[in-house]
Amino acid sequence: MAELRVNTEDMAQVAPALRAGQRVLLSGVCYTSRDAAHKRITQMLDRGEAPPYDLNGAAIYYAGPTPAPEGLPIGSCGPTTSGRMDPYTPRFLDLGLKCMIGKGKRSPAVIEAMKRNGAVYLCAIGGAGALAAQCIESAQVIAFEDLGCESVKRLVLKDFPLIVAIDSQGNSIVK
Repeated sequence: MAELRVNTEDMAQVAPALRAGQRVLLSGVCYTSRDAAHKRITQMLDRGEAPPYDLNGAAIYYAGPTPAPEGLPIGSCGPTTSGRMDPYTPRFLDLGLKCMIGKGKRSPAVIEAMKRNGAVYLCAIGGAGALAAQCIESAQVIAFEDLGCESVKRLVLKDFPLIVAIDSQGNSIVK
């Protein structure tokens, strides 16, 4: 199966057609966010505040990149275990989140929310953070700077190699 080039701007339209096992080269804007940031975003939503980025149509990369070496936009940027975000994810999906990038299993509640909202879960290769960083053209902290590497960052990706782990129909290659 050939790799499909996808831009995050088109994810809302493309996600329902992606299938588990398909290879994707992802380009465009995505946001890093891990469990501490997810907790804070949920607290913001509970208070009626807007999150630091628009969840509608968004792509989130579960990563905590290392500081950028001289002359590079980012340091090592490998995926973290996605299941740690599962308590927050159905709500984010119901608010329009279309794409999640990480590694590992997802809960039945997340999979049901993905099906309900036409979203996909893409897996990155664990242990290959330096390789993943080569596909990141820019990185900017946009929220929760006090979290250090786990702050929310706006990334611009270029041909980031991923695999559709769970598609919008609930089909999965993750065991």
